[in-house]
Amino acid sequence: MSRRTAATGLGVVMLAAAALVAAAGTSYAAPPGSPGAAGSAPRTGPGLFAKLTHAQATAKFRAAGISWSSSGGCSDRNNATCTSFDQINSATVDGVITLKGATGCAINLTGGTETGHASGTYSHWNGYKVDFSLSSCLTNYITGTFTSLGGSKWRSAGGNVYYKEGNHWDVTYYNCGGCVAADRR
Repeated sequence: MSRRTAATGLGVVMLAAAALVAAAGTSYAAPPGSPGAAGSAPRTGPGLFAKLTHAQATAKFRAAGISWSSSGGCSDRNNATCTSFDQINSATVDGVITLKGATGCAINLTGGTETGHASGTYSHWNGYKVDFSLSSCLTNYITGTFTSLGGSKWRSAGGNVYYKEGNHWDVTYYNCGGCVAADRR
């Protein structure tokens, strides 16, 4: 085999590998091992688990008509009395926006990625969870539309889990809840 043929073959392999890496980085499938992974159809688009800054997340929430509040009146991720969205997954933000669009309910976020929540892979700190204020509109939609898992937990068709924890909804977003790539900005 000549050097030119070997170099050309190596170049083709490198281009194919780069295309595979690029495609893998834009999958909308749920993370392996998550409840939403089984049967999820991957969709292409921007990084589903891209981390957003607090300013990026609040701009998206504001544009969608979603409010947030903080018992401490702050957004410091390292202060448990604040409500921060720093390092939240893009899919989590889009999941909240999808829920707002599906329900037409007012949504007020009371918890994000700030310290003070339980740890774990799919945790608040890691960008997968948010807390909502209770409202009869949201409660009626969640309990009437999603599948009951027992123990005050419901699972959406997309695999996201809604847990009514006393005075708020604790929601785990494994994916964006049915958003479409064209709607992601």
